[in-house]
Amino acid sequence: MENLIFHIDVNSAFLSWEAVYRLRIRGEKTDLRSIPSAVAGDVKKRHGIILARSAPAKEYGVRTGDTINDALKLCPNLVLVDPHYDLYESCSQAFMEILREFSPCVEQYSVDEAFCDMTGAVEPYGSPVAAATLMKDKIHNELGFTVNVGISTNKLLAKMASDFKKPNLVHTLFPHEIEKMWKLPVGDLFFVGPAMKRKLHALGIHTIGELAATDLDVLKSHFKKHGELIYAFANGIDVSTVSDGAPPNKCYGNSTTTPYDVDDGSTAKMVLLSLAEKVCTRLREDSVMVSVVAVSIVDIYFRHSSHQLQLISPTNITNEIYKAACRLFDELWDGFPIRQLGIHTSRIVRGETGKQINLFDMNRYEKLAKLDKTVDMIRERYGEDSIKRAVFLDGPVYHMSGGISPEKRKAKYADGVKSL
Repeated sequence: MENLIFHIDVNSAFLSWEAVYRLRIRGEKTDLRSIPSAVAGDVKKRHGIILARSAPAKEYGVRTGDTINDALKLCPNLVLVDPHYDLYESCSQAFMEILREFSPCVEQYSVDEAFCDMTGAVEPYGSPVAAATLMKDKIHNELGFTVNVGISTNKLLAKMASDFKKPNLVHTLFPHEIEKMWKLPVGDLFFVGPAMKRKLHALGIHTIGELAATDLDVLKSHFKKHGELIYAFANGIDVSTVSDGAPPNKCYGNSTTTPYDVDDGSTAKMVLLSLAEKVCTRLREDSVMVSVVAVSIVDIYFRHSSHQLQLISPTNITNEIYKAACRLFDELWDGFPIRQLGIHTSRIVRGETGKQINLFDMNRYEKLAKLDKTVDMIRERYGEDSIKRAVFLDGPVYHMSGGISPEKRKAKYADGVKSL
């Protein structure tokens, strides 16, 4: 039996979820999706970028990732709303529950999209298109927001199909229909980012079809393994399978945009400590250690720089990761004021088998490991803010930076978030 894969993608997820919640739960009359509107971060904390925008806002040229100031220049009457991440998690869970009614194997790809293995599961509906149409209509009728569904024999083609004309539509892209994809700009192909698009344009490759027809050896000579990957994708080849289990992380990291320009090393290292707290908590939660630590810096001129080092032995100890991050920072920072810092880790080691303990550090390591374990238990039971290092008391830096901060997760609606 030939594989049958659906890719389901929520149309402008954050904006749609805000709109539906305001209409259904709060009883508001204006549908955010019908006016120039956008969900945006907090400009006062320099997280002021567009996270999602409505179709009318798109017509003004507003794009996801634009700064609020740039978006308002394009659309002065743009209605901006704060994000509510707990609402989005609730909507995402309800979305996934409906998908599981149709498929025994659902792979959540992100908060607003998923793959369904529908092999052998569409016969009761008559056809793949009929099943997909029923799926998207059920989501719309019960939850109030729309999705696109892409249908094919593998994940890559299904995902490409769901990106065709929007919103609230079903598209097929079976191998015999691959010309639909070949007509598209090469930048629309999965795994072809802006930098790769420019390089392909320099080679005279402007459409996905031209990429598919390019000699593989030419692509390998320019882009190595990535050249093989995009060549396969351009020809509709993808051997990955739908998995309902989350794949293990290959790297762990967090970054944060500082609320003000950081121009002294001591404050920067406080930020690094707060990031190390967050990253190492996640490492220990997943029972993994890391062998490589990297630090990234974005200065006030938006110049990006990064540096990494190989650890003597894998670790998930907060103090050890922090010490390595400080060393990297001292080697990397050129003195220009900083607007963003990040700690990133890689070369994951599962369990405790990879830890080589230095004879002279054995007692120190055991004490630090027990300390971290105790802190993790307290935070898990009483909340993230129940225990913190004294250096963060009454200070300007939050003690666990990176990811979605507690104030962003907490709904700003006076009545809290209710189920749709």
